[in-house]
Parts: sequence; C-alpha cells; structure tokens
Amino acid sequence: MLMDAVPFIARWSGEDDTSPLVMRRDGRGIGYADERSFDRVDGFLWMRAPSQPGRGKPEYGKVHSLRQRLAMLGQRCQICGGAADRSAEGVLWLVDARPDELRFGEERTTHPPVCAPCARRSVHACPHLRKAWVALRVRSYLMWGVNGALYRPSQPRPVAVDAGTYPFDHPNMPWILASQLIAELRDFTVTEL
Repeated sequence: MLMDAVPFIARWSGEDDTSPLVMRRDGRGIGYADERSFDRVDGFLWMRAPSQPGRGKPEYGKVHSLRQRLAMLGQRCQICGGAADRSAEGVLWLVDARPDELRFGEERTTHPPVCAPCARRSVHACPHLRKAWVALRVRSYLMWGVNGALYRPSQPRPVAVDAGTYPFDHPNMPWILASQLIAELRDFTVTEL
C-alpha cells in the first residue's frame, strides 16, 4: 500500500545530517570525526541520514541511503516497505527503461524491488517512470557497487570531485561517500503488471 504516496526510500526534509567529512588520520581516505562501525559497509563510507520518515516534507527526488539499502538487501518494496512480490519466476522489479534498452545479464539499478500493488500505482504516479518503464521478474541478482561521490584531499575538509557509480572493487573506494546500493540484475524476464 502506498503510504500517503511517499515512497519508503524517499528522504524527508527533517532527515538531514550535517556530520562533516574529514580526512582519515592515516591520510588514506575520508571518514567522519566520530565515525562508528556502522558508518562503513565493505569498506565504503556511507552517507549519514537519521531515519525519521514523516519529519518535515518529502523530498521525492532524493533517496534515504539507509532505507534504500534495507529495501535492496531485504527484498522490501521501495514504495511501501513491505515484502517485494515474489513468485516462481522471481522477484518483481520496475526499471526505468524500454524493453529494447535492457542489458540482459548486467542490467544495473539503484531502484529496489516492488510489491505488485505498488508497482501498478507507481507506473502512473512516479515521474521517473513516465517516459519508459518495464516490469521484470528477476531470478538472480547481486549487489554490484554503489552510487556515490568521489572526494579528494583538501584543507580544511575533503572536496567532492565526481559523482557516479562505482563497483565494490574500485581502487578509490576509501575516497567514496556511498549513497545507494547498485544491484546487477543477472537472470530476468520481462513481465506484465
């Protein structure tokens, strides 16, 4: 079910975190001055954002990094936060592409899976799906990397120099602030909603 039409993974204006990035003491990457063990996953530093859905106004164009990761890793619907739709054919995903644009075996997305009711509503309500979308039943996928920002050393604080997608084995991983997981959809078929 859509919760007031605000997706589970959307950020809210009251969820900003102002923790400044610093250079790691060893000079080999970025970190937080008060860094905790859960700030890093597989070596990547993750963007901080308190989880307070409903606080402030929804920021539809922005994704809450923790809720996006929870939805990706837990096969939760990106819209309602419940279980994603699963059948013998696989888990249901919506991809903002036309069927002829799909890269079979290596389709990459930052969008977590969906449940069937939310998928049907989303294709009419979500601006990023208005141009093109395709529903997929995904039998096999893996977490490929992250969407994030690449930083370089600077004083008094590190400076962002690029934003993009980075595989987990990227050589500049200590300098990347991750914001979203990227799934690589390996084995899938196009399906109807």
